Amino acid sequence: MKLNIREFIKYKLLNSLFLGISVGSIFILYAPLEPSVYSLGGIFLALAMLVVAKFYYKILNIDYFFKISLFIEIVLLLAISYFLLFSYSYSTAFIIYIGYQITFTFGSFLIRAETLFLKYSKPLELVDVAKQKGYLLGMLISYVFYQLLEYYFGITNKQTQVYVIHFLLLLSQVSIIYYLLKSFKRIS
Repeated sequence: MKLNIREFIKYKLLNSLFLGISVGSIFILYAPLEPSVYSLGGIFLALAMLVVAKFYYKILNIDYFFKISLFIEIVLLLAISYFLLFSYSYSTAFIIYIGYQITFTFGSFLIRAETLFLKYSKPLELVDVAKQKGYLLGMLISYVFYQLLEYYFGITNKQTQVYVIHFLLLLSQVSIIYYLLKSFKRIS
């Protein structure tokens, strides 16, 4: 496989846009969870990241970089879809929490692989700038979106606002997967 840097930059921009849009909603989504869940989740996350790091010798290649990236994006797509279908409950909050923890498990691996396969400072710079622009734009979009819901549509319930923004996140996640697929090319 070969990395298409132009498409990868678009993917990373959208990926960070998603993060910027979603960051505020997490506090509302996770509200039903007890604080002890975060402690236990943190322990499992650290252990899982340790296991992933122990397998770098096997997985730190472009094929696994693609497969793990796609796996993570599909996990997020499923978590968003689950939330939109089943709305608020303890089990929904727990499933979404687990979904995010799965994605965080591979965070260090993805950063290492990204650095390894982008190789040079200019592509790394372009990707990091795209990430920051995406994150800032996502935060701005979420702010404007929540303001529109509250002041123009009269939706003041925080749970309803977060539910509605998940339609935007769903659209964003589909776009992310599209650009991820375009970012990797098979070489004969």
